[in-house]
Amino acid sequence: MAVCARLCGVGQSRRCRRRQRNNQQDQGSDSDMDEEEEERIVGQRLGDAGGCGGPDRGVATAGPSDAEEYVNRGGFLDRRSTGPPHPQSLVELPPELLVEIFSLLPGTVLPNVALVCKKFRQILNTETIWRRRCMEEFGMKEDLRKMEAGGVSSQDLYVKLLHPYRHILGLWQPDIGPYGGLLNVVVDGLFIIGWMYLPPHDPRVEDPMRRRPLFRIHMWESKKATVECMYGHKGPHKGDIQTVKKDEFSTKCNQTDHHRMPGGRQEEFRTWLEEEWGRTLEEIFHEHMQELILMKFIYTSQYDNCLTYRRIYLPPAMPSDLLQPGLFKGTYGSHGLEIVMLSFHGNSARATKLTGDPNVPAGQLTLDVDLSRPVVLPELEQQRNIEELSRLVQGVHEEVQREVEQQANGTPATVRQAAEGACGGASGAEEMEADHAACVDSCQSGPSSSSNPPEALPFILPLGVMARNEVYPRTCRKCFYGTGLIAGHGFTSPERTPGLFVLFDEDRFGFIWLELKSFSLYSRLTDHLAHAHAPNMERFEAMLRNMQSWTS
Repeated sequence: MAVCARLCGVGQSRRCRRRQRNNQQDQGSDSDMDEEEEERIVGQRLGDAGGCGGPDRGVATAGPSDAEEYVNRGGFLDRRSTGPPHPQSLVELPPELLVEIFSLLPGTVLPNVALVCKKFRQILNTETIWRRRCMEEFGMKEDLRKMEAGGVSSQDLYVKLLHPYRHILGLWQPDIGPYGGLLNVVVDGLFIIGWMYLPPHDPRVEDPMRRRPLFRIHMWESKKATVECMYGHKGPHKGDIQTVKKDEFSTKCNQTDHHRMPGGRQEEFRTWLEEEWGRTLEEIFHEHMQELILMKFIYTSQYDNCLTYRRIYLPPAMPSDLLQPGLFKGTYGSHGLEIVMLSFHGNSARATKLTGDPNVPAGQLTLDVDLSRPVVLPELEQQRNIEELSRLVQGVHEEVQREVEQQANGTPATVRQAAEGACGGASGAEEMEADHAACVDSCQSGPSSSSNPPEALPFILPLGVMARNEVYPRTCRKCFYGTGLIAGHGFTSPERTPGLFVLFDEDRFGFIWLELKSFSLYSRLTDHLAHAHAPNMERFEAMLRNMQSWTS
């Protein structure tokens, strides 16, 4: 009764005016409802609304100002104006104004509105309402006209395709052992498509990402949603999608023979190698790299696109961040290019792997950068000396180790005390303090704190440091101490090794792995990724913890 009273404009102490009016009419009218029955059906779930379908009734559309005035006044139009009396309840409003009001409601609540009375149910058959929902909630525009021209209404599109599969839109990480991946499910034209994002061919880290469709869902050939597998080279074929639990779903191919090629596994491997690496096996001279490539093909091809996906989020951005967080492509030696997620947590910048390898799998924290410990680079000629760079970074690393030990023993330690211990006296402490003061202020300020970027500093890699891509920036903005994760095959004996984080600009950074004498260059992934932002920082950090547990 409370819901009916709210919709009809009466209080609980008075009898419903709609009920009083209907008592004077034909008792067999479809709009007559028992009070208890009204409360029951209005509270029913979305799936119980079976009377929402139907053709466009051709109801005219009112201007948005009338509907907004109605909503802003708490559900009633202004009664103080002169002229004819205004409607005193929602059901007394003209149909064209109800169309505009219902168009402002989320599509998920419209089936419950249709259960209130016959008038509402008839008005909700208006295509204008559902067309607006498709456009505002899923970004569909010109594609709707094509769909309607093919005989599929906007209401059917929303109720049978967009709404049932809305929970799989966004970013996902497939469970492919240590290799991981990045899947983006989007409304793409007349389809919902799952795009697998692949890094550019090694070592072209600044090239755009590649995309490969894994599945699609559409209503093009029938009045119900159809799931198709897109894996292989024989075109779309039957597939299935199952929701395992919240933030997790699985895909299954029902015709895996479409994945096979006439030339057998050898032809499949050659085709996969050309797509994955952009070259033939004969062009890869490094024997260890050949083994890694063959291992990845054998491991990943066994799934036949029958995979489980877990939801991931883009990191939230804060004004104090050193640069815009997000996804980056990075070089990882013989393992090729991999995708990492850069996020900021107070004085720490962290890069988490979304794609991985047999040594350090996806989901692990590949880089951990301490933004409170800047490193001042020496003159350009001295930068060529790996020993000089190692001395700078190793000094900070030993300082951090001592602080950790002192905190473990319950002894508080300041940066100055640790610096004095590391440098053997006041003169060494003064030198380190001067270096720290030279850039600590600028290091703590994010990109929004100043309209002018920091002055570019000359940068060059030390002699003996290997780089997959010889084309790297020759100037940088800032440098920080950090650690990188290394491990043996199968993620054995993992350890964090010191290195230097180098910020080049808003879209590129690098990391020098001192122990490996190797350099990784990272470039921002610039693709627009919808439905991917984390609701809050707590949810994002919980996701990071879960990612590490998936592959540990």
